[in-house]
Amino acid sequence: MPYGKHQVDLDIPIEYIWEFVSDMNKWAPLVPGYVTHEILNTKQSTWTFKGDVGIIQKTVCLQVDITEWKEPTTVSFRLTGVNENFDGNGFFEAEEKNEYVTRMTGSLNITAKGFTGPMINSVLKSFVPKTTKELTTAVANELVPVTSRSL
Repeated sequence: MPYGKHQVDLDIPIEYIWEFVSDMNKWAPLVPGYVTHEILNTKQSTWTFKGDVGIIQKTVCLQVDITEWKEPTTVSFRLTGVNENFDGNGFFEAEEKNEYVTRMTGSLNITAKGFTGPMINSVLKSFVPKTTKELTTAVANELVPVTSRSL
C-alpha cells in the first residue's frame, strides 16, 4: 500500500490544530489537485481531485468517511474510490510537546485495486508521500504562516 507520513512542529497550542482539522471544510481545499468536495453528513463527504498518474491526468472522486474524532489529538478517515477502484486511509494527529509547541502528523495510505492496480500503485509509491507532505505543510501554513519548522 503506497504510504506517506509527514510531521511538522508548530508554535501553537494543540487546541488551534484541533479547531482546524476537525472541520473538513477547512482542509479539504488544501489537498493537492483539489477540485471540489461535498459534505454528506458530519462523518462523510466526497472529494474530487485531479492528478497525474504516470503520463495520464485523472479526475478521481473519493468518499471520505471519518472513522475517529478524538479531541484534541486525532482525526482518522477511510478513503473509498467512487469513480475509480481505490481504497485507503489516513489521519491527522497532534501531540503536545509543551504548552506552546505541538507536533502535527499527517498520514495517508492509498492502494489502487483491480486490473490496473499494480501499474497505478507503482506511480502512487512516489505520489502518496509527496501529497502527504504537501497537504500537511499546507495545513501548517494555514495555521501559522512561516513560523512552522518541518521535521
